[in-house]
Amino acid sequence: MGERRSGGLFTVLKRTVLRPPPIWLMRQAGRYLPEYREARAKAGSFWNLCMTPERAAEVTMQPVRRFGLDAAILFSDILLVPFALGRQVSFNEGEGPRLEKTISSDELRTDVAEWEERLAPVYDALQLVDSELDAGTDLLGFAGGAWTLAAYMCEGRGSVDQRAAKLWGYRDPAGFVRFLDRIASCVAHHLVRQTQAGATVVQIFDSSAGGLSEQAFAEWVIAPTRRIVEHVREANDAVKIIGFPRGATLQEYERYAEETNMDGVCLDPAISLDEAAKNLGKLAALEGNLDPIALLAGGSAMSGAIERMLGATAATPFIANLGHGVLPETPVEHVAQFVEQVRRPR
Repeated sequence: MGERRSGGLFTVLKRTVLRPPPIWLMRQAGRYLPEYREARAKAGSFWNLCMTPERAAEVTMQPVRRFGLDAAILFSDILLVPFALGRQVSFNEGEGPRLEKTISSDELRTDVAEWEERLAPVYDALQLVDSELDAGTDLLGFAGGAWTLAAYMCEGRGSVDQRAAKLWGYRDPAGFVRFLDRIASCVAHHLVRQTQAGATVVQIFDSSAGGLSEQAFAEWVIAPTRRIVEHVREANDAVKIIGFPRGATLQEYERYAEETNMDGVCLDPAISLDEAAKNLGKLAALEGNLDPIALLAGGSAMSGAIERMLGATAATPFIANLGHGVLPETPVEHVAQFVEQVRRPR
C-alpha cells in the first residue's frame, strides 16, 4: 500500500479540494448490476462469492470497469470479523445474516494466527484487485465498527434497537467494554492486513451508531473506534481512514471526527451538508450523502439532489457518494447518470 497508486480519494482525505470530486458508491458491486447477478449465480452462495478470492476480485472490479469510478471497494462483508473471532455466521437467501449469539467475551478466539487463517481469502482478493487497478484508482478496504459488530453478535442477527447489546452494556459496563475491546482488536488487525494487501484507504462502518445516549455513544462507538484508528496508524501512518457512524447527529459526528482523529467521515442523508460543511468540514473531509432512494427514483429528484450536494460542498474536501448502499432495484442507467452529472464541468 502507499501513494504509488493512490488517487482522488487519498488526495481529498489529505484535505485537498478537488473539483469534480472523486466518486465511489457504497455497495457499488451488487445486485443492481447484471454482471454481478451472473457472478453470484455461478458462485452458488454469497459466502462463496466473498470467500473465493478470484470471484470476490472480479465483482469488486465490475463497477470500476463499467462506470470508471475513482475507487474500488473490496467485495466482502463486515461479519467476517465475527467469523474470525470463532462465531458461526451464515447468509441465508431472503433471511439476512444469522450469527451464533455471543454472551461472553470468553467465547471469542484471540489467536491472531486463527484470524489470519480465516480471513486470508480477503487479503488474497485485495492483492488480485490491486494488481488490476490502474494508477490513480484507490482501493478501499473496510470493516464494521466494534459497536455495530457487537450488536449483531449479541442479537444473533440485525436488530432495530440493538437491545441485547444495550442490555449487556447497561447491566455489565466493564464486561461489555472488554467485549468491545476484543472485537476492536480483531477489527484493527483486519484493517492493517488490508492495507498491507493493497488498500490505500479503509472505511469503518458503524451502521448501528444512531439513537444512543451521549454516554453510550462516547463509550461504545467513539472509544473503541479511537483505539482501532490508533492501532492502524501505528502500523501504517500513510493509510487514510474514513468513519461512518450512521444515524449519528451532526453534533455527534463532530465529536466523533475530533476524538477519533478520522481523515474523513461518511454522512447519511439525514445530515445537512450545508451545516456539515461549516464545522464538521474543518475537522475531516466529507463523504456522502445522496439518498439511495433518490438514486433509485432518478429524474429531477436525483439531479436536483446531486446539485444541492455539490453546491453545499464546493469549498470543502469532499467525496461524492451515497448516504448508504445502492439499492438492488436501482437502474444501472441512474448510476451512470450520477457519475456523469458529478463529473460535468461547472
